[in-house]
Amino acid sequence: MGHDHGHDHAHTGNKRVLLIAFSIITLFMIVEVIGGYLTNSLALLADAGHMLSDSASLAISLVAFKLGERAASGSKTFGYRRFEILAAVINGVALIGISLYIFYEAIRRFTEPTAIASTGMLIVSVIGLLVNLLVAWIMLRGGDVKENLNMKGAYLHVLSDTLGSIGAIAAALLIMFFGWNWADPLASIIVALLVLRSGYFVTKSAVNILMEGVPENVNLEDVTATIQSTEGVDDVHDLHVWAITSGLNALSCHVVTDGDMSIAEGETLLQEIKHKLENQHIHHATIQIETANHEHSDALLCELEGSAAPHSHHH
Repeated sequence: MGHDHGHDHAHTGNKRVLLIAFSIITLFMIVEVIGGYLTNSLALLADAGHMLSDSASLAISLVAFKLGERAASGSKTFGYRRFEILAAVINGVALIGISLYIFYEAIRRFTEPTAIASTGMLIVSVIGLLVNLLVAWIMLRGGDVKENLNMKGAYLHVLSDTLGSIGAIAAALLIMFFGWNWADPLASIIVALLVLRSGYFVTKSAVNILMEGVPENVNLEDVTATIQSTEGVDDVHDLHVWAITSGLNALSCHVVTDGDMSIAEGETLLQEIKHKLENQHIHHATIQIETANHEHSDALLCELEGSAAPHSHHH
């Protein structure tokens, strides 16, 4: 009961921190868009695009927390946990699109320089830096940014955004003191690279999960060795490892055992394997016990035959 209470308290705390961070970031993003438009600063607009990624990341985390509370049903046996991944793909693709647009605008401004209200740009970008530092501090103090992947991802988003604000500040100072208007598109390109990097990794990770790829924190060889080294296991095949959502990895496989093993001994064996797999970042394991006499392939991995004939059950 104590553990559940502590988990619920941390869950509630994370949601509250995310909601506060989302509100602050979204409000300032709107301010930065208006400021970038009025001062004609592409660096500010680029930073606003980066803050949009923060806002989207925080919103995804909030919705994922909320939907994750919904119980599994007959039509959604894993609940709604994978919504986070669908939203992450949309977020990642949007970030890549934003970064490409910023690159296009920056190249245009290098060839056709425009006047920039550097004082207003400096004021808005300094406020932006302070806002990012405030949000990072709130998340560090009130949220679980070490263990919870949702919180950690959102926290890193906010930290990376501070670099965009620093870039805009540097560009504003260079324009004010030296009249180097090219500093604005240069700073925007640096921010665009940060946005592109975020978009690429978010999209890559999300697509890997949707493609039922092996999670990045799981080593398939180590998992196989762990199962095969368990006393009572002669062989393992039909192995599948995938992620249901970020931080929730699943496994299914068939293990070959001695035909004389009782049901009780088989259950003990399964518990031992599952306990070992927890150290390999496997949170949900489904294991079928078979004997050497059971018809099966010797291959560790299997080719699924979606349109196989009714009698062709084995791979």
